[in-house]
Amino acid sequence: MKRTKIYSLLIFIIMLFTWEFIVHVKGISKIILPAPTDIVVTLVKHFQSGYFYPHIFATVFEVFGGFFVGAVLGIGLGFLVAQSKTIQEVLQPYIIASQAMPKLALAPLLVLWFGFGYTPKIVIVALVCFFPLFENTVTGLSHVSREKLALFRSLKATRYQTLCKLRLPTAMPYIFSGLRVAIVLSIVGAVISEFIGANKGLGALIIASQGMLDTTLMFSVFILLTVMGIVLYQSINWIEVLFFKKYSYSKGEMK
Repeated sequence: MKRTKIYSLLIFIIMLFTWEFIVHVKGISKIILPAPTDIVVTLVKHFQSGYFYPHIFATVFEVFGGFFVGAVLGIGLGFLVAQSKTIQEVLQPYIIASQAMPKLALAPLLVLWFGFGYTPKIVIVALVCFFPLFENTVTGLSHVSREKLALFRSLKATRYQTLCKLRLPTAMPYIFSGLRVAIVLSIVGAVISEFIGANKGLGALIIASQGMLDTTLMFSVFILLTVMGIVLYQSINWIEVLFFKKYSYSKGEMK
């Protein structure tokens, strides 16, 4: 284990011990601030009873559904816009306007249109994911050195060859960066959408625990969402590493 990771783990342990110590010494009520041990007990109890599983499934379904739709639209439209300055100038104001509107303000309207099922939640998550993927795709495809473009033109490469052999490899780090941002934002979007008109999901569970003054349960949900975010973020990192290893290997084989 790297020294920096050991230091990070030590800081985390010290924070937990300090938190536990302050709660017990000051006699702070669980309604105000539960101790870490109480939160762990609540997590274990609700996992054993199966209480968490339907809520986790609902949130994960919304996250992946919205992330997939947002990724397809963001990356697809990014490719389209990057190919033409005219299309970019025509669509850019509408894309920026769609992102300027607060997503929370759209939630009641989407519930009115699509009901209380998964659809409005997935739409909100897709809207949240769309912009970072669109922006990073456009930036990556446009961020190509003039020297390399001149070389491809001198070799009489077609537009398709330039896209596949030059622009796309250059854009991939940007796209993966957008995917990392989008996957974390998708959890935020799912939770926000569940705050309005949902009876399942971790966001709905936060609202329910607030109504019951069950702060321990609320902290348990916070931990679940944090772990989910870390796992999904790290998954994109692993996919990126595997992708570039495979790409490098294929490139080496071609040579």
